[in-house]
Amino acid sequence: MTKPTGFRDLKVYQLAYELAMEIFRESKSFPAEEKYSLTDQIRRSSRSVAGNIAEGYRKKRYPKMFVNKMADGEATETQVWLDFARDCGYLSSERQSNLTARYEEVGRMLGGMINHPERFAL
Repeated sequence: MTKPTGFRDLKVYQLAYELAMEIFRESKSFPAEEKYSLTDQIRRSSRSVAGNIAEGYRKKRYPKMFVNKMADGEATETQVWLDFARDCGYLSSERQSNLTARYEEVGRMLGGMINHPERFAL
């Protein structure tokens, strides 16, 4: 396995970024009254996943700093907002299920990084 040379090379970052962009596009159709609540929250948490992965990767020389559980927490928070979006009728059950499954994959990938930071250290 080749070590990534930057955070953009990480498959987990690529997936998290892709998911954040999908959520951005989906949330454009949320009602205006959700602009400062659900829309802001789901966009913020989904973007934070990718941001925290990038930040943690920059600190890979320090395994305890690299093991960034914030990204995993933000991924879980995003799943909660997806549940709200479905239950409020803004996302179909199928779309919510697909996005949630992909965030669970991000969580599994992050778990591997958390359990084995030495694979990513310099």
